[in-house]
Amino acid sequence: MNSAPGYQMCTRCVMDNTNDPNIVFDEQGHCNYCNDYFSNEKQNTKSPSTLKKELDTIIENIKANRTQGKYDCIVGVSGGVDSMYVVHLLVKEGLQPLVVHYDNGWNSELAVKNIEVILNKLNIDLNTYVNDWEEFKDLQLSFIKASVIDIELITDQAIIALLYKLSKKHKIKYVFTGHNNSTESILPKHWYHWKLDGLNIKAIHKKFGTKKLKTYPIVNYFNQYYLNKTKKISQHSLLNYVNYNKAEAKEILKKEYGWTDYSGKHNESIFTRFYQNYILPLKFNVDKRRAHLSSLICSGQITREEAQKELSMKPWEMKETLEDKAYVIKKFGVTEKEFDTWMSEKQISHFNYPSYLTRHEKIIMRIKAIVGRK
Repeated sequence: MNSAPGYQMCTRCVMDNTNDPNIVFDEQGHCNYCNDYFSNEKQNTKSPSTLKKELDTIIENIKANRTQGKYDCIVGVSGGVDSMYVVHLLVKEGLQPLVVHYDNGWNSELAVKNIEVILNKLNIDLNTYVNDWEEFKDLQLSFIKASVIDIELITDQAIIALLYKLSKKHKIKYVFTGHNNSTESILPKHWYHWKLDGLNIKAIHKKFGTKKLKTYPIVNYFNQYYLNKTKKISQHSLLNYVNYNKAEAKEILKKEYGWTDYSGKHNESIFTRFYQNYILPLKFNVDKRRAHLSSLICSGQITREEAQKELSMKPWEMKETLEDKAYVIKKFGVTEKEFDTWMSEKQISHFNYPSYLTRHEKIIMRIKAIVGRK
């Protein structure tokens, strides 16, 4: 445990003021994140029976509006437990999803295997979109050179864009995601950037990139709003309608399909694993495990002691992480000295570069208010 002067960790979860200097503690030593979690839970939590009725209504509407198309919904998968469990539940409900995977060049062999074993057993179609590697590499290096925190923005943005593109193509009106409050409710805002900020992506790449973005899928908030309104595409976080327990979901996937655990959140991607285990903690002083583990503590899936035990390990010093570093550097085609220089440079805000949030904030806020989104 950190014993530096002024150090404070929440007495209920494991968020602290080292990883998040903006954190606030109350008289009991509880942080604003878990206080917000329990406040929102008290105000917004619905009974299991109510959630089941709402989910049943969504499923019934999907079945009632089936067209002659082969698919009635769409879901993006990485091979991880959340997204694969969504596929499991959708098929269990009698739906025929189009499963989409975005291949940015960083898939682990286990991720590919996990997707295949489940979809083959369920006899579900997989649409894999392979981004040109040289193009995506150039984009990732642009973000690393820009010294902004959310390097994963470009992958998250591409997945969203791809789902909407294929929804439009196949006339699918229902998009399902693996996002859930049980494991992802806590996340400080300055640890990530707005995922629909296509302008930010283009601006950073324009300044630091060298290749044109020809195969990279991109969508902005206005495109999404247009598709939602004109094509009536709706997005649903399926796992928020069920009593989602991550450990139990893993056991179901293992038993029924032969799915293999990655032993870490988002470890299905080699770069994401390296980003969270090395780049975030060493360059940005962010240990993302704290947010994930705090979410699990608040949802009653693990104890605070179990979380602290996991946090006692330093992934940035582990052999696997150092091997990942060597692999990433080689795949990027740069020297270790170049990479370490980028790592040592001062963090720059995403807002130092053009962004829809600074250029069109009033319009976006008005649209969000109309559609009821945060």
